[in-house]
This record gives sequence, structure tokens and C-alpha cells, in this order.
Amino acid sequence: MEFLKMHGLGNDFVVVDEIKNQNLVNKNLSDLAKKICDRRFGIGADGLVLLLPSEKADFKMRIINSDGSEAEMCGNAIRCVARYYVEKYNPAKKQLEVETLAGIIKPEVLENNMVRVDMGRPILKPQEIPVAVEEEPVNIPLEVSGQKFFFTAVSMGNPHAVIFVDSLAKIELEKYGPLIETHPLFPRKTNVEFVEILSPKKVKVLVWERGAGATLACGTGASAVVVAGRILGHLQEDVEVVLPGGSLYITWKFGESVYMTGPAEIVFKGEYILI
Repeated sequence: MEFLKMHGLGNDFVVVDEIKNQNLVNKNLSDLAKKICDRRFGIGADGLVLLLPSEKADFKMRIINSDGSEAEMCGNAIRCVARYYVEKYNPAKKQLEVETLAGIIKPEVLENNMVRVDMGRPILKPQEIPVAVEEEPVNIPLEVSGQKFFFTAVSMGNPHAVIFVDSLAKIELEKYGPLIETHPLFPRKTNVEFVEILSPKKVKVLVWERGAGATLACGTGASAVVVAGRILGHLQEDVEVVLPGGSLYITWKFGESVYMTGPAEIVFKGEYILI
């Protein structure tokens, strides 16, 4: 199996092109992703990402997390596959439509390996996120392991629990991340973002991704952070989101799509032996 290793701010993926030849069609993708993403016994990645043919977009993207579960969308992954597709198939076409489980997402390949993505409108209704509350999912109290947090739930095609804190230095991500991810309030689990506000135009974020654990960046998470921050009155329309792997730039006007801009890097290419 030929593959590319790519990353967006250190959120890394094994990218496999299945558009013309579906070599993995009969494979158990959950088991395969677990093996491939293992950082000691495999290639090592946060997820396995497939490009597939689509009848309603330029191509279809599937993301299998390192734990074998499938994600609806991934902001960093879609930047990576957009850059790959343009360079491989159509260098003149900069604006794409990509089919995902979260719907059609529209990335635009810019200069210097940067990609801007129309992430669509955020989903804020509890039953559609989903989160098991009846009221508006803003500043909802949640207690885990004796610690009380307040989260705002947002879906960017996948669920997020955004938690604003005074200081990230006090947050034990490895402790609280998995407890919140699997909390009964989230019937399909959730991604978790802890956020420290540096200014109305800049935040610092730690991410615990559903199905992958602590990652260096999360595009849908950065988008959800700005949506939650705008709803709570903390943030302005244009925000730099500083993640452990670097910065993403998010723009959101109420009632409109969220736009995310960030890099997509190719690390290496190779072959993986399918057994």
C-alpha cells in the first residue's frame, strides 16, 4: 500500500489515495488503522485518512482514528488531502468540494502550503451535537473526578465540549480529557478543548480528541473554540488559536460559516506491507 505521511500543525495522518484503485475495499479499516497508527509497531499517526471517489464532490474523505473509530470530519486532515489532491490531480483547481460524513466541505488551497476551509455553519442544537441536555448547551456544569468545569457544546460536524479556564497550566489533560470524552452527557462521545483566553483575538488551547487522545492540533476543535467564545462574548470575529503544534486562524460571523486557515505539510511517502 502506497501512502503519504502528512500533518497539520503536528496532527499527523497516514494518507492513502483510493480514488482510482480501491486496494483497501475488503480490508477491516478499524484494525488496519490501529496497526498503521501505532507509533512503535506501525507508521505512527493520529489517524488513517482515505481519499475515495465521490459522485457529488471532487472526492470523498474518510478518517479512521488511531483507536479504530471513524470520525465524521477533521479540519487538519481535510487541509492535508486538499493539498494532496490539487498537487496530484489538478494544480489549476484551487477550490474543492470534499464529501465527508459531516457533509460537503469546501477547502481552498492557497500559497505556501496554506489551506483555507469553509467549515460550514456550527451546529448548536443539543440533539444534533449531540449532548444530553434540554437547555441551550452554553456554560453547562460538569463534574469529573471531583473537579467542576463549565462547558459549551458545539458541533462542527463532530461534537466538541469547549471549556474556558483561567490557566492551562493547571489542567491535567490526560486525566480529565478521557473522562469528559466518555461522559454519559455525550452519547457519541466528544472532543474536548480547554481554552485560556490571551486576548479577544487570541486564545491558547489544549485538545483531547475523541478516538485519538491528546493531539498537537485540531481544526474542528479550533473552530468550535471560536464559536463558543463568540457565543459567550469572549472573542471577536477573527481569532488566532494557538495549539501545541502551532496556530490556526479562525473567522466566524454569527449566522455564517466558520472559516479556518492553516498549513498542510507532506513529511514523507512510502509503502506499507499489507498482511
